[in-house]
Amino acid sequence: QVKLVESGGGLVQTGGSLRLVCAASERTFSPYVMGWFRQAPGKEREFVTAINWKYGDTVYARSVKGRFTISRDNAEATLYLQMSGLKREDTANYYCAAVSSPRESPVLYHVLSEYDTWGQGTPVTVAS
Repeated sequence: QVKLVESGGGLVQTGGSLRLVCAASERTFSPYVMGWFRQAPGKEREFVTAINWKYGDTVYARSVKGRFTISRDNAEATLYLQMSGLKREDTANYYCAAVSSPRESPVLYHVLSEYDTWGQGTPVTVAS
């Protein structure tokens, strides 16, 4: 089974930027959808953004729209999350996830249970 490995997390000042990277263990990995989720201490994991792997359609949570950008490199089976204008409330562990193949019914990009493959997460801390 393919594995997803996140990197790029760290400590950043309020208003700063970070780029997260999620690399699949197999370069031939071609999922249906990939997304980023995050989980702050004491809170439930929440949707951040997702992208249709083939067509590039994107969806963003309202809280990050305009500040975060999701992108992918299909040839390298790599997913990115460019974060700018970071706020303290963006502090969390960030996870990438994949919906490996299409379903008979439309995939709800923002729903955690739609995703069948998850990375281990990378921490992001935003300090003032």
